[in-house]
Amino acid sequence: MKKYVDVVSKMKSDGTILPLKIIWEDGKEYVVDKVQCIKKAASLKAGGCGIRYTCIISGQQRFLFLEDYKWFVEA
Repeated sequence: MKKYVDVVSKMKSDGTILPLKIIWEDGKEYVVDKVQCIKKAASLKAGGCGIRYTCIISGQQRFLFLEDYKWFVEA
């Protein structure tokens, strides 16, 4: 299932979008410590396709997806 989230991001001069912080619907914020990989990919757990960001958040690897201008995580 897709869990849509708010994301604070930065757009670099070359057009690359980098997520900086994820904000849950309850207002809890998680800082993206590192983006390891950015590539087009499908979400095998939640369905859908977009740009998959492999991120380190709170010391754990997580996938964050950008699909049609909306961000989601696999829930």
